[in-house]
Amino acid sequence: MTTPPALLLVGHGPQDDDGADAFRSLLSELAARNPDFPVVGGFGKQSPPPLDGVVTDLAEAGATRVVALPLTLAPAGDSDRALEAALAREEELRDGASYLCARPLGPEPALLDVLEQRLDEALGGSARTPADRAATTVLLVGPGAADPAANAEVHRAARLLWEGRGYGGVETAFVSHAAPDVASGLDRCRALGARRIVVLPYFLFPGTQPARIRLQTEGWAAVHPETTVVSADVIGSGGAPAGLAGLVEKRYREAVTAAPETRCGSCGARVPRRRRSVEADASERNSGHADAH
Repeated sequence: MTTPPALLLVGHGPQDDDGADAFRSLLSELAARNPDFPVVGGFGKQSPPPLDGVVTDLAEAGATRVVALPLTLAPAGDSDRALEAALAREEELRDGASYLCARPLGPEPALLDVLEQRLDEALGGSARTPADRAATTVLLVGPGAADPAANAEVHRAARLLWEGRGYGGVETAFVSHAAPDVASGLDRCRALGARRIVVLPYFLFPGTQPARIRLQTEGWAAVHPETTVVSADVIGSGGAPAGLAGLVEKRYREAVTAAPETRCGSCGARVPRRRRSVEADASERNSGHADAH
């Protein structure tokens, strides 16, 4: 029987002990749920363990097939390209090695369920009535990026969170690089008639930015005592939710079962498929074969 590929979780350096602990908790949960293949993790920068060391350890342990999964909620632009380049170098260095990149976690139903759980916790428990939810506005706060597509993913998550869950509204804000900021987002919620607001960080783990969101929320609430404002926890706070672990496993399976070869768009011939992101552009995958026509 062929050994399943190893799973390599790629963090982005939470710069925070609580964030690192939450990352390790997710690793432990996934390892316990999947004893048939190695589950390891590393950070691309700043926080230990370094990613390159983890990749080397996997190779020395005999892992020739690896699925790398960036722990991000949306495409990360330069970071994703840097990871692809690093894995390409590893593949060239190690004969017979195969490295695949899984796609970001994104606002899947399982992730939205975890967000809903965080909202219920912030509101005092899961037994909320329809009237309670209708009187509650959610402000979903993402990190913010120079890439409009990444910011659009936060708006998509907000819309999907609002659909069918009964909240009075779900608005968006960003920590940096994009508007509105947290205070402006809260102002908008208030202008729309909100009298109870839950500020929900759209982050996987604790860290500097979620802490900044909480401080900004507390500052705004102090100036607006007529509005009830509460802060929810990040997705991976207090251990690894089963929904988050299940979503990671889903992304792993997607990458493993992706076609090992593709077809030329011109003639339909089979083209061997090397290390690629499962979202890679089809024309780029086929370009080497097309040159032969």
